[in-house]
Amino acid sequence: MGRLFLVNLEGKVYSCKHCKTHLALCDDIVSKTFYCRHGKAYLFSKVVNVSSGEEEDRMMMTGLHTVADIFCVGCGSIVGWKYEFAHEKNQKYKEGKFVLERFKVSGPDGSNYWVSHGRHVGGSDADDV
Repeated sequence: MGRLFLVNLEGKVYSCKHCKTHLALCDDIVSKTFYCRHGKAYLFSKVVNVSSGEEEDRMMMTGLHTVADIFCVGCGSIVGWKYEFAHEKNQKYKEGKFVLERFKVSGPDGSNYWVSHGRHVGGSDADDV
């Protein structure tokens, strides 16, 4: 295995909650209205220090999407997914964008998002941007 080169971001950074590897900048947030099994998730225009898993079709709240899970390159944890293809015309804006689950990342101030056990969210994305 080769040497691991990580991208270090400057500014307000979201990082892996397990190993603190930088993942994305606040400035790259497209939407904060996404949801996943663990609660809130944010849509980003770009992320760094992740690797992609295999593409698969998933039925989400807004229709069928082809997505790939994304993994932190520092520790291997799943931190979200990437939209590869949107089958619905009105969802095309998601293609090539990334979702980071707030439960799996630390915020720019070092805070962690904790799952609210009183509320169950059944979908994987939201309608609004």
